[in-house]
Amino acid sequence: MPDSIQITRNGQILEVTLDRPKANAIDNATSRAMGELFSAFRDDPDLRVAILTGAGDRFFSAGWDLNAAADGDALEGEYGVGGFGGITELHDLHKPIIAAVNGMAVGGGFELALACDLIVAADHAEFFLPEIFVGLIADAAALRLPKRLPYHIAQEMLLTGRRMGAEEAHRWGLVNAVVPRAEVMGKAREFAATIIQAAPLSIAAVKEITRATAALSIPDSYALLKSGQLPHYTQMLNSEDAKEGPRAFAEKREPVWRGE
Repeated sequence: MPDSIQITRNGQILEVTLDRPKANAIDNATSRAMGELFSAFRDDPDLRVAILTGAGDRFFSAGWDLNAAADGDALEGEYGVGGFGGITELHDLHKPIIAAVNGMAVGGGFELALACDLIVAADHAEFFLPEIFVGLIADAAALRLPKRLPYHIAQEMLLTGRRMGAEEAHRWGLVNAVVPRAEVMGKAREFAATIIQAAPLSIAAVKEITRATAALSIPDSYALLKSGQLPHYTQMLNSEDAKEGPRAFAEKREPVWRGE
């Protein structure tokens, strides 16, 4: 793993820190390394949750490294597994990732946060998409942001590049919590600690269902649930953990999850 990515395993929690000089920007080599890292996280049964943050307190990530692009990094096609940053297109990841946004989330850095399941933001953090001013487009944000914000607010950010502060993002429901900068990782770890108390198959089923039904009506969503085409949901329903949970509740004890 390159020095630009710092990794800490804290029990069942994987902490990933982007640590590249000058704004934690991501070049193709870093993106490919992140793809390998998050693919390994996906496949590791001992890891339940990941936290993604940036080094320092000025930038979460400035996104794609434009200096590397100017030196010849390809615009598309070399990001590696999982797309840009290893997570924007990692559609078979059924474990949660928490973005601990410690500073500015710019362009692709904002897209990384949008690809996460929960977002904790420092009170000085800002989110914005300046790609239109360098002849590009924040394509992943164009796909995700209108699903998270009212259409015209999302379009304002995409078409004007205007900055949204952490408190405003919280009011719109774009982020889950806003805390002082020194408390960002602590709050992210708090969320992670709560998640790992839940049954792992239940967490995987939640991610599978919310992703698979995002564009479906409620009747069509129920039909999909009953179709047997959602393997994580089906596995959860037929699991030993689905028996252990009610049994532990009746016996007034903590459940022992086996993930099967």
